[in-house]
Parts: sequence; structure tokens; C-alpha cells
Amino acid sequence: MDPLLGPVEGAEHQGVGGVRLDVTRAGSGRVKRAIYPPGFHWSKDMKPIVGSAHCMHAHVGFLVRGHVSGEYADHCKFDFVAPRAIVIEPGHDAWVVGKEPAVVIEFDYEGQTASRFGLPETHRHA
Repeated sequence: MDPLLGPVEGAEHQGVGGVRLDVTRAGSGRVKRAIYPPGFHWSKDMKPIVGSAHCMHAHVGFLVRGHVSGEYADHCKFDFVAPRAIVIEPGHDAWVVGKEPAVVIEFDYEGQTASRFGLPETHRHA
């Protein structure tokens, strides 16, 4: 099995909206491996579960495989192709581009990720 897609030993395994998560505690934060399947689109797969118009979580980490595009509420767009570091501010929609999953290693503080990393609570232009 591909080690990027296999289970992470010692991690808590979760799944929501078709996304597979392996979560490991690290002090007051978490390290997560998220596998977003081909065809995943936040507004289609997560919005009905979460109930908000946009994803209000900040994402800080590294895209190790795949292609992710997205758009903020103000119509500013982003496009990430692995391998690369990513920072996605709260208030976005995002989707997997292409036929392979997007694999992201994220560092977060649950509901405090934006503030702990010094990011705005919603997307804004510098």
C-alpha cells in the first residue's frame, strides 16, 4: 500500500464528508494527515454537514500530493499543486482537481488555528 494513503500508526482515525483524517496530538496542537478524495468539493460534501456558507477553519501545512483549488467569499482564488506549503485562511470553498486524492499534512489548534498562527479570522487582502 502507498504509505501516504495507509493508516498512520498511533493516530486517531476519523472520517467526515468523504475526507479521511489521521490525527495525532502534539502538545496543545494537533498534526493531521487529511486525504481528500478525487471529486471532493467542500460546498457539496461538507457544507450540508457543517451548515456554514464557507469553511471557517484555517489550514496550515504541506500539500504532499494532489491539486487543490479554492475561492474565498470575496472571490479571490487560490490554486495549489503538490509539493508545496499551504496557508488557507478561514472563509473559503475548496475542491480537489484531477483524478488523484489531495494529501495534506496540517498543523492546527482546533478552533484556534487562525489566532495561534497569527492569521486573520476571515480572508483579507494585505
